[in-house]
Amino acid sequence: MIKISRLNKTYNKLKALDNVDLFFEKGEIVALLGPNGSGKTTLLKSILGLVLPESGDIFVNGKNIKRDFRYREMIGYMPQTASYPENLKVEEVLKIIKDIRNKKEYEDELMKELKIEEMYCKKINALSQGMKQRLSAALTFLFDSDIIILDEPTAGLDPASADYLKMKILKEKTKGKLIIVTTHIISEVEELADRFIFMHEGRVKIEDGIDKLKVQNNGFRKSISNLFKEYEWS
Repeated sequence: MIKISRLNKTYNKLKALDNVDLFFEKGEIVALLGPNGSGKTTLLKSILGLVLPESGDIFVNGKNIKRDFRYREMIGYMPQTASYPENLKVEEVLKIIKDIRNKKEYEDELMKELKIEEMYCKKINALSQGMKQRLSAALTFLFDSDIIILDEPTAGLDPASADYLKMKILKEKTKGKLIIVTTHIISEVEELADRFIFMHEGRVKIEDGIDKLKVQNNGFRKSISNLFKEYEWS
């Protein structure tokens, strides 16, 4: 569904992406792991078209995104920290985004579960960080997108909202959607992911499936912890 070939991106002298090759298939949840500054967010933003790599290619359903911006209609994106116009009400933000996406049917399950309607009359600048995260989560799934990209999705969410979101992620996978998630919470990787990709200094260091037997014996958690020690502390 998404193929990344020899992708490179540099910020000044920092190599954010270093010859990255990856493939993401529909119907899977992939956890993108790595220390801060490892290139995870740059990779996601490259897929979204928000960052332009110096070289390399990204293909979505066989089409090079350099020549077809319409692929973005297939993607739902939840950034780590969402930013909306502070003076607008939640209801107004929703209307603007719906008008931009121009779709007639909406997937409103998370809107109901996260009680977004109760915030309709509140201005964005009156929302707590957790409430903004709830709004962002609901918007990500609102358009029934084939590809879902989540950057630290449960950060700032209360436990109940985080549980609703994780249940929604697993449900959307059963519909054949591709879901890519970055997180530093290993339990979320264990709960959600089919495989993980570990990045460091712009490179893919490890790409592997999630061994459920290892998860049951707490071996997976230890393995991931050791990876962070090896690469972040070295």
